[in-house]
This record gives sequence, C-alpha cells and structure tokens, in this order.
Amino acid sequence: MPLTRKAYRAAILHSIADPAEVGIEASYEYFEDGLLVVENGRISALGHASELLPGLPAGVQVEHYPDALITPGFIDTHIHLPQTGMVGAYGEQLLDWLNTYTFPCESQFADPDHANEVADIFIKELLRNGTTTALVFGSVHPQSVNAFFAAAEKLDLRMIAGKVMMDRNAPDYLTDTAESGYQESKVLIERWHGKGRLHYAVTPRFAPTSTPEQLTLAGQLLTEYPDLYMQTHISENLQEIQWVKELFPERKGYLDVYDHYQLLGERSVFAHGVHLCDDECARLAETGSAVAFCPTSNFFLGSGLFNLPMAEKHKLNVGLGTDVGGGTSFSLLQTLNEAYKVMQLQGARLSPFKSLYLATLGGARALRLEHKIGTLHPGTDADFLVLDYHATPLLSYRLKQANSIAETLFVLMTLGDDRTVLQTFAAGQQVHQR
Repeated sequence: MPLTRKAYRAAILHSIADPAEVGIEASYEYFEDGLLVVENGRISALGHASELLPGLPAGVQVEHYPDALITPGFIDTHIHLPQTGMVGAYGEQLLDWLNTYTFPCESQFADPDHANEVADIFIKELLRNGTTTALVFGSVHPQSVNAFFAAAEKLDLRMIAGKVMMDRNAPDYLTDTAESGYQESKVLIERWHGKGRLHYAVTPRFAPTSTPEQLTLAGQLLTEYPDLYMQTHISENLQEIQWVKELFPERKGYLDVYDHYQLLGERSVFAHGVHLCDDECARLAETGSAVAFCPTSNFFLGSGLFNLPMAEKHKLNVGLGTDVGGGTSFSLLQTLNEAYKVMQLQGARLSPFKSLYLATLGGARALRLEHKIGTLHPGTDADFLVLDYHATPLLSYRLKQANSIAETLFVLMTLGDDRTVLQTFAAGQQVHQR
C-alpha cells in the first residue's frame, strides 16, 4: 500500500491529562500556529508549524485553516440509535417517557430497511456534530446493530454498540428472553467485535427490564469474551431507583445489583449516575468502571444534577453522553454548554479545559481507548475536527473579543453547535464537510 501523507495547519488544541489531577495548565497542549501530519490513517507528527514545515518531504499537501481550531474528534459515551426519530418528545419523566415514546419508536427496528435508513441518518448526524466515536445502544432487534456496524464499517469509524437485552417489564413486542438475548448477542459478537475499528458492548437496558437469569448471562458473555464492553443505565431517576429496590430487595442498592451479576469492570460504562452515593462512586472507581454524564437528558427528563466533583474525588472515569433521544442534541458542544450549567447549579465551575477533556480524552479513558483516540499524540488514530471560528455571525463577532485560548474554547462550547464543525476526519479520511 503506498504511503499517504497529508498535513493540516491551524491553531491546534488537545487534552493530555485530567485537569482535576494535574491542574489546568498541565492538562493541555496548544499550538497557536500548529501542524498536524497524518500518514496512513494515523497521526505521525504534531507541533509548531514553524518547526515541522521545513522537515516535510517535498510534495506533501498542506491544508491551511487560518480561522479555525483543530481538536481531537469528540467521543459520545452514551447514545441510543433507535431513539433518533423521537428526540425532543414532550412532557414525561423517565419511566412514562419510555412507555409513551421510546418503546413504540424502538419497535420499528424489527424492519431491517427501517434500521438501515436510521443507521445512515444517525451516523451522518454524529459526524456532522464532530463525534467520531460513540458508545451506542441498539434496539432489542439484532438488525439494529447489524445496520449500525455495516454503516460504520464503510467509513472505517471507531464505534461501539450492542443489542439491547430486555426480557421483562417492557411490551411483548420488544422483549427477548434470557436465552435468546444471550444467543443473539453472541452471534453479533462473533460477526462484528474487533472487525476493523468496531467493538461490541453487552447491553442490558437497565436492571428493571432484565431478569436475574438475563443479568447472569450478560455477565457470562463478559467472561467468555474478556475484551467486550458493557453498557447500561444507573441511578438516573428517583422513581427508577425505588423500582430497582422493589425488584431486587435482596441487594443493598442499585449498583450492587450490577455488581452481584459481575457487570462492573474496566470496559463497563454506566449512563447517568445522577443519584449515586459516595460508596457507589468508590466501588465504580475501584472496579475501573466509568460513568457517562448526560446533562441535556438529565435536564430534559427532570432527572437531576450529576455530581462531577464527587466523581473526581474518587478518581472515577467520566465521559460525556448526549443520550439522544432523552438528550436533545447530537452536539457535544451543546452538551458541554449544559454541563457547565449543571455545575453552576451546584456552586461549582466547569473550566473549558475540563470540558474539552470530558469530550475527548476523558471519554477515551472511560472506554479504555486513550492509546488510540482522544488526543492528537503521534501514533494515535487520525480522528480529528476542524472547528470554524466564523461558523455563525455571532460566533465570529464574539471570538474577536476573546483574549485567550481558554476564552475562545469556552465561547465555542457555549455558542457552538453542528454549524461550528467545518470538517470531520476519521482514520485520516474526511467523513464530513459542512
């Protein structure tokens, strides 16, 4: 295969550590006039343009963006493919919302043509918003996952997904059985896990919709295939927590249900965690599990405020999730706008560099993929974005008043959305152009 090499010149910024652990100044690298060199789908060099340009071999094409910022691709650690068609559904909190809107919408995925159509829309929407990796819930139907992975494979995207396992407390048209959920997941794992840049996640929807038998078999899959992911929901809504207590009276709490069935681990991601206690955060951190912080969803469904400082205290890995369709935007910039408000309501601050960390390296660490994505370090996958300083008239005018990269970054996160993403690259290939 011939060597393909290309360079991109712009302001360049990436997270290199968690600001909560090393302080803000040591948490990022910024090149006001930077150069990113890409070879065969990977980053081969990053630095100041003045230092790298003289050493570039003759004939290497250099794309120059004088009014833009290059960052790593965004990482969404919690989103639902089959809820694309019901995003922004009115008037309910979690449990009623599932019954009124979610389950009927997910039932349509019994039709493979519908699954293919939505997978295409969904992936285009992710890339338009600068999301290059996502941890995705399918529906209970295997075809939802087949459709998603087939579309992701064509673009060589790094994506993680799984078929929902749900064998009780849901409509008959949307349930599997403990055994069929296990067998169907196994077929999908054998077909897709580790193919290209694709990974499989064992996906029990949440404790109330799985019997003890199904949770046992979910844990068994993780034992049989040790490098799988596991994704589910936890402590999103107070009614839901009470329901879990009634369904599992023998367990000491919601997290303990998952712990008992051996679902905690280094590739386990629990969505929401709004009402976790100190002990649960400590246990999640101890097992290497992660939480997906989903502010637009937590506001929209009235679920509550995620306690990021408590998670930081326990050194718990936290990624960012849009949680479409409970969340109201595919944009991680918009999601960070809401995350800032969540912290403000708790008397805390979310620095723009911590925000960047959550959307990139923090998500990569939550997924144990920081050696491949989440930064712009040489050797990592060339998944990156070009963010346009002139995407809207207001953004353009506001950024003229910005005096630092911190202010520029914060303005991009409060005023930015899908329009801000000029180009998205995955494995060195352009997969979106605004």
